[in-house]
Amino acid sequence: MNITIVGTGYVGLSLACLLSQHNTVRALDIVEGKVRQINEGVSPIKDREISEFLASGRLDLTATMDAEWAYEKAEFVVIATPTNYDEERNYFDTSSIESVLDELQRRGCGACIVIKSTIPVGYTERIAARYSNLHIIFSPEFLREGKALYDNLHPSRIVVGVPSKGSPALRELGERFIGLLSQGAEDEDIPHMLIGATEAEAIKLFANTYLALRVSYFNELDTYAESRGLDASQIIQGVCLDPRIGDYYNNPSFGYGGYCLPKDSKQLPANFQDVPQTLIRAVVESNATRKDFIADEIALHHPKLVGIYRLVMKKGSDNFRQSSIQGIMQRLDEKGIPFVIYEPSVQGGEYEGYQVTADLDRFKQSCDLIVCNRMTDELADVAGKTYTRDLWHKE
Repeated sequence: MNITIVGTGYVGLSLACLLSQHNTVRALDIVEGKVRQINEGVSPIKDREISEFLASGRLDLTATMDAEWAYEKAEFVVIATPTNYDEERNYFDTSSIESVLDELQRRGCGACIVIKSTIPVGYTERIAARYSNLHIIFSPEFLREGKALYDNLHPSRIVVGVPSKGSPALRELGERFIGLLSQGAEDEDIPHMLIGATEAEAIKLFANTYLALRVSYFNELDTYAESRGLDASQIIQGVCLDPRIGDYYNNPSFGYGGYCLPKDSKQLPANFQDVPQTLIRAVVESNATRKDFIADEIALHHPKLVGIYRLVMKKGSDNFRQSSIQGIMQRLDEKGIPFVIYEPSVQGGEYEGYQVTADLDRFKQSCDLIVCNRMTDELADVAGKTYTRDLWHKE
């Protein structure tokens, strides 16, 4: 098959690697540096499997900035452009998707168009009616940053949604796309669903909001234990011995963060307009409350200079987007508590107006309290002045 991927972020680039094992893939992007790196076999994002696949030379993959060439022979066009959450509108900014659809409509595109970007519930139905001459389906992604290709190679499930007025031929294209994803994966008998587009959209938002809820639940348990002088690890271990709960996604943190959970958990309540709900909204509020608690705990140490260890969302990621530590920084700033950030990937000595250093030894020496969301061996020698709620030193 000839497949065009629009956007080479985590979603787009991991899909490009997956599908180009057995198909001809053209990856379209507007950033010249990323296009050059991909064509040189170098990953522009931090992901071990993507780096290995690109370096292997075994992929039928070419990155380009030339839209004319990218769309020329496409049988499938996969849209994986970013849809950032708009706090004011309480809605995903889907303009990047629509700009692609406008271009495809102008070209009279006959390919099957697969939206892989995160979108509001009901969006595909509306957009399919607006671009009625295009063949549009939706397929949610369930990927972790830093492990995007791994999760495509070993998917928990494959979901494809077809608009309610979609023809039998469009459903067949949906089945074919499921086959393409399954063909590239390393697992067999992957659960798959071909369902309505709106149900597929809801699966994505509800799944991520449940994960946010679980993070918030164990964070609130930890807040309770800390406030009462109890051993949170013992309580969590005892709770999680119940097989219905399980021993996973239960390590306390400074709150959930990153690209997906914050925006999806905020978007979902917007879809509950005129529908009774309290739990989903409470998840978002709980995450803010946790950050308030952490900042207050740090303030109790009366530090002269706080060290913020890394801005990245988690180990193995190079992404700062809405990392939970930034919420802590904002609260410390509001309290007038000075801090410096250790982040070797930031150039220029500052980030969002805050001082940044890449000198780890100097960072350790100058700060009387070091704050880290996840503990690391790099801080083992200063563990006595390190503040974290990481109980088990794992992701």
